[in-house]
Amino acid sequence: MTIRRATHLAMPLALALTAGATACAPPEDAADDPAEESEEAMIERARGIHDRVVTLDSHIDISTSNFTAERNYTMDLPTRVTLPKMEAGGLDVGWFVVYTSQGLLNDEGYATAYENAVDKFDAIHRMVNEYAPDRIELALTSDDVRRIAASGKLVAMIGVENAYPLGTDIARVEEFHERGARYMSLAHTGPSQLSDAHSGENDGNFLHGGLSDMGREAIAEMNRLGIMIDISHPSKPSIMQTLEMTRAPVMASHSSARGLSDVSRNLDDEQLHAVAENGGVVQTVALRSFVNTTRNAAHRDARDAIEAEVAAEMGVEILGRGAMFALPPEERDAYMAKVVEVRAMAAERAAAMDIPPDVSVSDFVDQIDYMVNLIGLEHVGISSDFDGGGGVAGWDDASETFNVTLELVRRGYTEEEIGMLWSGNLLRVLDEVQAVAAMIQAEEG
Repeated sequence: MTIRRATHLAMPLALALTAGATACAPPEDAADDPAEESEEAMIERARGIHDRVVTLDSHIDISTSNFTAERNYTMDLPTRVTLPKMEAGGLDVGWFVVYTSQGLLNDEGYATAYENAVDKFDAIHRMVNEYAPDRIELALTSDDVRRIAASGKLVAMIGVENAYPLGTDIARVEEFHERGARYMSLAHTGPSQLSDAHSGENDGNFLHGGLSDMGREAIAEMNRLGIMIDISHPSKPSIMQTLEMTRAPVMASHSSARGLSDVSRNLDDEQLHAVAENGGVVQTVALRSFVNTTRNAAHRDARDAIEAEVAAEMGVEILGRGAMFALPPEERDAYMAKVVEVRAMAAERAAAMDIPPDVSVSDFVDQIDYMVNLIGLEHVGISSDFDGGGGVAGWDDASETFNVTLELVRRGYTEEEIGMLWSGNLLRVLDEVQAVAAMIQAEEG
């Protein structure tokens, strides 16, 4: 495998890059003399690769207000993912997430969480069964993914972010599997009844010293059923304990490398090596602060100051995420339209100023390079965390997905390697998890 080192400066859009990192050896599917390949030829070659490989984003958040007959992903919504944006960007597979924020560990909290989870499961099923069955279909296996993609339709898959909705009923693991879940994390922010969370590193809120007894039971049940264990949010002790006891490979649905960006949600080198030894995969996440904390902070501070100035001039109050999502859909759309105007004007003003650069697709692929060099390409994948905070300049919504492939081509990755990064590695893990489940079920008779 070629060892890569990213050496070029980040630019806002991958398509605007004219200089790129070079691989130590030319890719197998490049021109005979890559140095003489024109920009146009490289883009054309990248488009061919992008069209041929199966592109899969393993973490897309949803709001059920966007899954109604009157308002859904067949329409031009101000979300980072819609079916038209997936089609425009050549994003074949969207892994839609049943996310539940962490609440109190009591019967009322569990009941509310379960209701939220069922609502999101049902929303995804409405999309594939009622609103757009001719454009998107639910996949439960890797064979499903390849069959649906080959048919020309988009592919939907389902993951569960935070197993808090299980409450104290372990039978709900099987229920969620029957509803289509093919990965699940045991925690989000704050400890659940199953696991401590990464956030304890910052606030000291650890409850179990890693996994609880029910968390261990849930891992065994996920192994039995063929649900991938997602380690993107639990605490490091929880992750290491999971890796010790699981009989199947794990996945991190949306995490980057702590060696490049020191945040508690990223995985350190010890964790990355442990995932590789387990045979799992880490889905590099395109969330600015996780990709490059320092650059993001510098750019954000400068950008926020300019946007605040523009917003004040336009009489627009900038809301926090919580306040924005609390708005009714129509008011949220009107607010977002104003925000788009503010950001457009602020961007024009920023372009005439010397401000720190935004986190870009180039920085994102630096993260991929880091993990490929550290643990091997077969253990690395791609995720956006779109509509949950994710996105970088150049891949800020699903319509810009091609820019990731283009940057990978610039770095010298071959078509086979790009296919592995986009979907092959994760689907291989899914296959192995489901094979382990079949073996366990056979053992049980």
